[in-house]
Amino acid sequence: MSERASPLPGDPDVHLSVFLHGARFDFVACLTAALIFVHEYQARHYADAVTIHLGDTSGYQRLPCERLYLGP
Repeated sequence: MSERASPLPGDPDVHLSVFLHGARFDFVACLTAALIFVHEYQARHYADAVTIHLGDTSGYQRLPCERLYLGP
C-alpha cells in the first residue's frame, strides 16, 4: 500500500489544516478519520485550530497514524 493510499478507499479524501503553537500543518485524510480527528483535537485544543477543506489534496502527506482514528 502506498503512502498516498487511503485506509478507506470508499471515503473521499479531504485536506486538514491544523494550527498548533503558532505553526500550521497540512495533511490529507479520509473524511471519516478527519471528522474523528477534528472532534478529538477540538476537545483538547482551540475549537477553530483545525479545519477541513474539500478539493485538491495533492501535495500533502497523509495524516500520521490516520488508521488509529478509524478503529476502537
